[in-house]
Amino acid sequence: MRLGVLSDIHGNLVALDAVLADMPPVDEIVCAGDVVGYNPWPVDCVERLRKRAVPTVQGNHDRAVAEGTAFRFNEMARAGVEYARDRLDAEDLDWLASLPQQRLAADRRVRLVHGHPDNPDHYTYPDEFMPELLDEEDVLVMGHTHVQAHKVYDEGIVMNPGSVGQPRDGDSRAAYAIVDLDAMEVEERRVTYDIDEVVRAIETECLPERIGTRLYEGR
Repeated sequence: MRLGVLSDIHGNLVALDAVLADMPPVDEIVCAGDVVGYNPWPVDCVERLRKRAVPTVQGNHDRAVAEGTAFRFNEMARAGVEYARDRLDAEDLDWLASLPQQRLAADRRVRLVHGHPDNPDHYTYPDEFMPELLDEEDVLVMGHTHVQAHKVYDEGIVMNPGSVGQPRDGDSRAAYAIVDLDAMEVEERRVTYDIDEVVRAIETECLPERIGTRLYEGR
């Protein structure tokens, strides 16, 4: 069984479509949260996942948009939350609100969380990956840091597919991963996309300029 693993799309439709076009055949796609936030296509990104019935967990931006609060968010994050909140309809907001903080997928072999199994808002960087994070699942998928990484242990795999819509690991290309559950292997993948198009849309929608310019840096 092969899974396409996404996280931290953050309303970047151009990156999401590039990832979906690049993705090889898989049995299922899963998402570790933050479908919305920052970039100017929250409606389209939600609809892409809803139409494909992608198993998804709730990220902190998803929760902030659903609840209408951006407490402790910086200017860029707050602007993205308010933008998404104003444009998503009631059905899409209900979908975001209904997302669980963790869920099992792929016949319960894969656990999806956003930040950490014990705290969805905790940033779990690769140096914190350890086999003790695994429970009964074979693969633990985390997002939130926007840093692509994975480690394979005797007990299973701990991984972050990286961010589709706003990488922060120094590589500007959209990130995702393929997990082969038979071979217990992870293929980390990167895809170039038209960042200029995203920057133009951010300017048109009067979102903070830095949301776009940071995409060139992958930071």
